[in-house]
Amino acid sequence: MALPAENPFTALTIVVAPAILTNASSLLCFGTANRLSRVMDRARAVSAQLAGEGLNEGNRAMYEHQLKGLEVRWNLILRAMRCFYMSLGSFAAAALISLFGSMPVFSVLPVGFIAIALIALSSGTIGVGGLVAGCAMMMRETRLAVQSLAEETKLAAQRSNHP
Repeated sequence: MALPAENPFTALTIVVAPAILTNASSLLCFGTANRLSRVMDRARAVSAQLAGEGLNEGNRAMYEHQLKGLEVRWNLILRAMRCFYMSLGSFAAAALISLFGSMPVFSVLPVGFIAIALIALSSGTIGVGGLVAGCAMMMRETRLAVQSLAEETKLAAQRSNHP
């Protein structure tokens, strides 16, 4: 690999990678916010059902169970969003630090370049860790959403068989 002072595209590559990851983090934030909205809408609907009159104990228990599951899901989504936003900030910082770090490439300060590159690498590593943690939480939330849907489908089938 060429030394940064020999090839200016090396410095450009160091700056572009965090910028692309910043875009990916932004998209994850957007999608996760949409999922949070859907869970909150469902929680409001279940809460309205619970507040309604004429619920038998079986239906009340079912709605309370759903509400507890929704609470777990929205907490997972909120934690994932924190991770994604942390990643977004970390990658943006890494891109900026890398940009500033590319300046010493053209001077006689290779030590400055190495120090700034290490700081940018640390920031990028924090960002990747946040992406991995957030994606793991979203995978768990998706599994819970599918389980909840299966439970609702099963209950709907039972109701239609027993009028």
